[in-house]
Amino acid sequence: MPTAAKAERILVLCVDRDDDLGMKAGINTPVLGRKENVNAAASLALRDPEEADANAMFEAVRIYDNLKKNVKGQEEHEVATIAGSDLEGVEADRQLVAELTEVLNAFPATDVILVTDGYTDEMVLPLIESRVPVTSVRRIVIQHSKSIEESAALFSRYMKVLVENPRYSRMLLGLPGILLIVLGVLWYFDLLSYAGQALAIVLGTFLFVRGFRLDKTAHNFIKWIREYSPPPFTVQIAGFSAIAGILLILVAGYLGGTAVANVAATLSDTGADPFAQVPRLIGEFLYGSTYLIAIGICVILSGRAVRLFFERDLRLWLTIVIVVGVAWSSVMFVEASQILINPDAPYYTLLYAIVGGLPVIVSTVLTVLLLRRRYSSFFKETKDVIEDFEES
Repeated sequence: MPTAAKAERILVLCVDRDDDLGMKAGINTPVLGRKENVNAAASLALRDPEEADANAMFEAVRIYDNLKKNVKGQEEHEVATIAGSDLEGVEADRQLVAELTEVLNAFPATDVILVTDGYTDEMVLPLIESRVPVTSVRRIVIQHSKSIEESAALFSRYMKVLVENPRYSRMLLGLPGILLIVLGVLWYFDLLSYAGQALAIVLGTFLFVRGFRLDKTAHNFIKWIREYSPPPFTVQIAGFSAIAGILLILVAGYLGGTAVANVAATLSDTGADPFAQVPRLIGEFLYGSTYLIAIGICVILSGRAVRLFFERDLRLWLTIVIVVGVAWSSVMFVEASQILINPDAPYYTLLYAIVGGLPVIVSTVLTVLLLRRRYSSFFKETKDVIEDFEES
């Protein structure tokens, strides 16, 4: 036996996206049924005779009546009106989808004839087509021109973009606002004669900031400050010690340079040969700066040693030996500077510094070797960097 044809269920759907029906007539949507739609449209027309949505609802009822008169096969027909929200945008679309779902639950349509009152309501066509096929769209245009409505909608959209988009509002609203404030202040203090200079300064400042993208640079800097995440604690220690050590080295260089400048000024007054005094000048620089330079280097290496310890890096032992070597070398350089400054100075103090430092270096190396062997398991446990202190 042949299979019976499935009955078509045609829904004549009127859409009021900005909810004039609820805002002006106080009617709850969705409105389902011919009688209900006629009463709702009449109520809306009585509230506002110029309202286009009332005409759209009457047109939906007229299409429904025509379909009922010319029924083809086993067609079923229904007429309904759904509304969005006066907030428009996403909120209106969500409300429309919810009401359309409610209508389709009450009347599971196979086709929809969409009736709208203008340009804005047809924006919902993709929303409806995603849930039920739309076989026809009827657009109602009343006495006012279609082009006027579209132009008004387009103009309002561009105006909304210009006002709400910071990229354009800063120029089209912010700059004139600043100029008006400046003119108002000058007017209040009776200084309008300086209006030209003030406007030139404001415009020049604006063009300078925009031309060199200083506003974007400032925005990126503020964003970086907000999103800045401090480095691990061991990295901070190494960084702070490096800064402190560099400052000490710079101060040492300044002190050594000052000592050289003072001696050079004295020698120029006595008329001494400057080339013959180069060793003395070197000695003055070393004497005035060696200890602080050595301390600065030791501070830098100490911070590095702390980081290497928590990272379980074997280079820690070499760093310790270098720290001791730098401290010992500073004594030798200071004693050598005394001889450069005064060749008649006794040299045995330099020998004592060299000979006395050898046992220190040897003992340091041996101690480091023993400690490295003793705690070799600690440095072999992991190769991953320990990024911060862990509380046990």
